[in-house]
Amino acid sequence: MNSLTVRVARWSARHPWRAIVGWLVFVVLCLGAGSAVGINSAKTADYRVGEAGRAETLAAEAHLERRSAEQVLISSRSGGALDQGAARAAAEDLTDRMRRLPEVAGVADPLLSGDRRTLMVEVALEGEERDAKDKVDALLVQTAAVQKSHPGLLLEETGSPSVSKGVDQQRSDDLALSEAITLPVTLLTLLVVFGSVTMAGVPLLLALSSIAAAVGLSMVVSHVSPDAGVGTNVILMIGLAVGVDYTLFHLKREREERARSGGRLSSEALVELAAATSGRAVVVSGLAVVASTATLYLASDVIFSSLATGTIVVVLVAVASSLTALPALLVKLGRRAERRASRRAELGKPVRRVRGQGGGRMWDALLRPAARHPLATLCVSVMALLALVLPLAGLKITEMSRDTHSREIPAMQVYDRLNEAFPEQRVTHQVVVRAGASRSAEVTAALREVARRAEADPLFTGASRIRTSADDRTGTLELKVPHLGNSEEAYDSLDRLRDDFLPATVGRISGAEYGVSGDVARYADYPAHQNGKLPLVLGALLLVTFAMTVYAFRSVVLGLLGVALNLLSTAAALGLLVLVFQGTWAEGLLGFESTGSIGSRVPLFLFVILFGLSMDYQVFVVSRIREAALAGVPTRQAVLEGIRSSASVVTSAAVVMTTVFASFVFLHIIEMKQIGFVLAAAVLIDAFVVRVMVLPAAMLLLGESTWWPSRAVRRALAGPAKSPSSRPAVDVR
Repeated sequence: MNSLTVRVARWSARHPWRAIVGWLVFVVLCLGAGSAVGINSAKTADYRVGEAGRAETLAAEAHLERRSAEQVLISSRSGGALDQGAARAAAEDLTDRMRRLPEVAGVADPLLSGDRRTLMVEVALEGEERDAKDKVDALLVQTAAVQKSHPGLLLEETGSPSVSKGVDQQRSDDLALSEAITLPVTLLTLLVVFGSVTMAGVPLLLALSSIAAAVGLSMVVSHVSPDAGVGTNVILMIGLAVGVDYTLFHLKREREERARSGGRLSSEALVELAAATSGRAVVVSGLAVVASTATLYLASDVIFSSLATGTIVVVLVAVASSLTALPALLVKLGRRAERRASRRAELGKPVRRVRGQGGGRMWDALLRPAARHPLATLCVSVMALLALVLPLAGLKITEMSRDTHSREIPAMQVYDRLNEAFPEQRVTHQVVVRAGASRSAEVTAALREVARRAEADPLFTGASRIRTSADDRTGTLELKVPHLGNSEEAYDSLDRLRDDFLPATVGRISGAEYGVSGDVARYADYPAHQNGKLPLVLGALLLVTFAMTVYAFRSVVLGLLGVALNLLSTAAALGLLVLVFQGTWAEGLLGFESTGSIGSRVPLFLFVILFGLSMDYQVFVVSRIREAALAGVPTRQAVLEGIRSSASVVTSAAVVMTTVFASFVFLHIIEMKQIGFVLAAAVLIDAFVVRVMVLPAAMLLLGESTWWPSRAVRRALAGPAKSPSSRPAVDVR
């Protein structure tokens, strides 16, 4: 890997313009290919899991699936009593207009609310549930036309498609805000690190070009693994973080070697030195992130697969940019710096010194506890992290439903008024039964018995509808529940159906397949499906992390230590997430309304991503320590020197990553807030606690056994130690 990294960097350094132009052509080709093939969005069937998914499949095969629908509310503009004559005239006008639309499958009869102040018209849409939001605009045009014709009334439209469209728009606006915050802060951080606008712009430009290429590639890859609509989000978030970090690791090492050489080495030689050290660390780190993220595919979930695909593509592209375009840019910038230095020398002016990689007094102070009292430092820091882990015992996972969306979305405001005016329409369960055509009458009788029992149960409204497929093999029953979808009563009604009503009725029909679908069933089944996959994903994740660490450092001890540290830091970050978002004390501070739970997809996704990102710092820091040990420096000195020498770049990388992730806390979508918060917290914990306190203390206590069974390090430590300032970083001849 070292040899390949150096060879690629050497070619780019010797042919800088070819490498730069080649990279730009690659980015353009990726975007062009993506635009040409388009994005393959996931279909409704791709989201089906558990009993709800099986029931939806049975209903879809019989053409009895529930269609996406929009609800139009008609009320008095003044807020007073409704003129029912005028309202019904408006409803007839609306119904006539809607039925003429090709997007509409049917329009139900108007329904008057219990307080007689609101009239509702429900419009069912044609086609896939996932495509319904694209058809909303046509309906809104007709609603607006009827509103214009009846100025004394107020017409408002809502429904799952309208809400989905509003969420997409809000997410787009939020991401624009996130970028407006992240890019200037990242540039400012890089300016502080490098003291040069040109050098600060290099990591940012490479990260942005990597993101552009990854977006195009992800569109191509979506034809193999469908996109669930979250791929671009994760590409922007992860791409900016790792893209800047990988470039930063490489850039800082080149400047360090330039400062160490005192001008004796050419730009090409410096680039090769950086490629052989930090370049190798970037490749190993990138592969570790890719390998750990790939375990998400084992969850058998389209959203996790989409998140994994976006992360893997952008990380691989970022690694490629750091190995190809970056060395070429460094050579061009290095040559320019050499010419300037030569001109200053000819004019008799002092040559400006290039900043090295010194650790600084702050890092000396931070490392002092681990250096002087490793056992005490290890115990105290681990106990502090375990204290953060404790709230994880109270973790409550729920599917973030429509009821948790921001009320700044207009369709959500109308949705609340719909639930208030028509409580009996809040939740619908669909019971689906498939048996032989000869048992159709028996199935219908069983469904009627279920409806009778539900009518006598206060958890249900009593309203029901039975339908039978054209081939008489499938029957469905729709039951209404007068409670919000995220309420305990709604979940109780689902349990009542599944555990009591159905086993005692349709469950007695020999050979019948049956199940319950609907929003609440989905909310219940998804976390259950995820929990069932959790052991497989986590087991694979731990194994991959161990294998990558052993591969990188040839040490089983470091492999075990890496897994333990990653588990500790990740669990601490998730515990902090539970502490903040399951309670209400931070609502005003972070601008959210607590649901008393964590989004069902958040913990597993974060566990995998955090394991991968933790490898960033681990690979970079331990690489510097191992490099010193291979030069014969005693383990104690190598540990302190390696951490001190990497302190500046780790700090800079942590600030950049934290800025990128923290900007997502300003988003409205609660799951994105949770992801942004915990990623930012995890980076800070990993960079300033685990890698500064826990890692050095543990390695100092382990001593030379840290490297077992690495023969190369043991041989180097057995020989005469070299002074850090005199030893070469690596031989690249």
